[in-house]
Amino acid sequence: MQLLNREAYLNYITDSYIRPHFTRAGYTIPDNVRMSCSLTSRKKHIGECWSSIASEDNTFEIFIAPKIADSNEVIAILIHELIHATVGLQAGHGKEFKQCALSVGLQGKMTSTTASPDLEDQINIWIAESGNYPHAPLTQSNIKKQSTRQIKCVCLACDYQVYTSRKWLDIAMPTCPNDSCDQMGYEMNLG
Repeated sequence: MQLLNREAYLNYITDSYIRPHFTRAGYTIPDNVRMSCSLTSRKKHIGECWSSIASEDNTFEIFIAPKIADSNEVIAILIHELIHATVGLQAGHGKEFKQCALSVGLQGKMTSTTASPDLEDQINIWIAESGNYPHAPLTQSNIKKQSTRQIKCVCLACDYQVYTSRKWLDIAMPTCPNDSCDQMGYEMNLG
């Protein structure tokens, strides 16, 4: 069976395999969990679990970074994030988290766990039965980076605005066309 949608895949793997796996280890994943492939709040994060109190409908939100496409790695990250939802985010990566992680087959440093050999074997069975994660990694290596950034210059007296480059600011600050104003300042334009 090959699921065509990433979210459907994450939900199917969770409901069909990970929930029973946690139950056998003595843990219950809450029902109010949503999972998706999404950008994380920090570039270096490969997965995140957001507290149910952050969601208007009281749902834990789990995000798998789009740069990750390997099915085994995605499932191991998903398990890690589901542990946060199971033991509560207030537990951090402390004792409760570690007990659950070790019980379900994660190993290593608790802030960056990996699947143990036994869990890896189990994940391979799940993938053989369900197919691979339907995703190709997203990278920015093919995107041309912007080489210049326009700088917003604003008259502090009348709010007149003009955009220019650093090159021209190094030569001279623009002046406001309103003769009674002479208070130009500038800020980086982030948009």
